[in-house]
Amino acid sequence: MTTSSQPVLRVQGISKTLGGKDILKDCSLDVNRGELKVLIGPSGAGKSTLLQCINCLIPPDAGGIWLEGMPLDMRNKQKLCAFRAQVGMIFQDFNLFDHLTAEENVAIALRKVRKFSAGEAARRAQEELARVGLSRRAMLYPAQLSGGQKQRVAIARALAMDPKVILLDEPTSALDPELVGEVLAVIRDLARGGMTMVMATHQMDFARALANEILFMERGVIIERGAPAALLAPGAATRTQDFCTRLLDLDVEDVSS
Repeated sequence: MTTSSQPVLRVQGISKTLGGKDILKDCSLDVNRGELKVLIGPSGAGKSTLLQCINCLIPPDAGGIWLEGMPLDMRNKQKLCAFRAQVGMIFQDFNLFDHLTAEENVAIALRKVRKFSAGEAARRAQEELARVGLSRRAMLYPAQLSGGQKQRVAIARALAMDPKVILLDEPTSALDPELVGEVLAVIRDLARGGMTMVMATHQMDFARALANEILFMERGVIIERGAPAALLAPGAATRTQDFCTRLLDLDVEDVSS
């Protein structure tokens, strides 16, 4: 996939303090069109907070955000809503409405935000559910879906808004191991199709294969960044490689125990 040199999303100097503790410190990244940037690092490193600050679900204390070169005025509610409509967010725990079917979960934002008619929203929802392999599950409620299917509904809901960027906050962390692959397959197809994404994950094989750049976070700081081939090369003396080796050791211990 060829990427553009023009950043679709620019994040500069984002900092956040919560409860007197520095959660993020001067975090910056540029995401070009068609790129997949992957955030990795230990639990508590600030990955989720950074993604939520980018989407302004948590307002940053300092820093700026630009979408297609336009600065975001976080104090302007109308512009903030327009920004969020163009920057999709996929959460760890799906965030579906339990009382709505899969189709209705996808269609509701189209009706409420994009002002689609009920029929137009339903048709678009069906198209996006088909895109993630859930055509036959459109009339089911979240309680009738597996974790992997719920996450695919959440992805379809984000795609239906025609986002310029999708932020994914460890989208497979709440899934049983046998369901992880079906969600990663959808994200893989999106990456190959040119969707611009920033994803926090511990799925290192996935990151190695598809990420344009890996950003390693620790204690609220992006301490290392680079192409997977450089950061994860055999024998690379990088903090990223060390972290991945520890993850692999933990997986081996789990299998042998």
